[in-house]
Amino acid sequence: MLRIALIGAGRIGQVHARSVAAHPHAQLALVADPFLENAQAVAAAYGARASDDVDAVFTDDEVDAVIICSPTPLHVPHILAAARAGKPALCEKPVAMETAAVENLRADLEGLDPVVMLGFNRRFDPSFRHIHDQVEAGAVGTLEQLTIISRDPAAPPKEYIAVSGGVFKDMTIHDFDMARYFLGEIVAVSAVGQNLDPELADTGDFDGVIITLINAEGHSATITNSRHCASGYDQRLEAFGTKGALFAENVRPTTVRYSTAEHTNAEDPYLDFFLQRYEAAYSAELSEFIAAITEGRRPSPDIEDGAAALRLAEAAEESARTGKVVRLD
Repeated sequence: MLRIALIGAGRIGQVHARSVAAHPHAQLALVADPFLENAQAVAAAYGARASDDVDAVFTDDEVDAVIICSPTPLHVPHILAAARAGKPALCEKPVAMETAAVENLRADLEGLDPVVMLGFNRRFDPSFRHIHDQVEAGAVGTLEQLTIISRDPAAPPKEYIAVSGGVFKDMTIHDFDMARYFLGEIVAVSAVGQNLDPELADTGDFDGVIITLINAEGHSATITNSRHCASGYDQRLEAFGTKGALFAENVRPTTVRYSTAEHTNAEDPYLDFFLQRYEAAYSAELSEFIAAITEGRRPSPDIEDGAAALRLAEAAEESARTGKVVRLD
């Protein structure tokens, strides 16, 4: 039974707490958050201890591993603290706010041989993973075009957007990792940003983006993001190749269709948000983290995957601001 400490009791921390509590080989031992009431609320729900001293997590003898859900600027120091303490860490995305911070982290981790996994949970979504495995097996021939659609049901609060690092680092980062998961290393990035939501006009960030990524073989990924979607949490993927195509559609609570004189083939709304849509993915992600620890191997995705996705986010930001294609090769 792996005793896990959770750093951060916010929305994403609560998702991980639920996954840990439900896992047969994990126990939520400690929840640490500078806001003690938040830590106590999550800890009480799952029989864990609570603390407002985050640093104490790394010296606690009753903690075997750490899940880092702290604000992004704290990811690097928390990864480093876990490594120095010899505690494996699963860190939420992005790995850092800037590539320079990742380079410093690499230098600081020299000689520590840490076990660090990055929280790109969508690699573990059953539908996306199945498509990936089918592509790897040659089901569609040579993969030529990957299409990723990811739209949130509603924008987060402006206060969150202001500290999030922007849409590319906060939202599209998942899609950058998914593109690399299918296409490997990307050599060119082109992005268009949209400012169409008057409620977000003063944030300095984009509320919609369209990105094209090209790998060394000339194969492409197209990513479409929006901060808002009237029909719900829109999450789709298409892999198009020389022999065919594979499609992952939106997930609904049931497969029931309803027809009347006014409507035909009406279906349930999409699952509301990432808490529901990716619940199975978070569970599978945790299983990979635990398996890597118990088997003595490096988990995947890792820090280098986080660094590569961050480089793509920075390139997309540059492209959207300048109107130029950004080369990475």
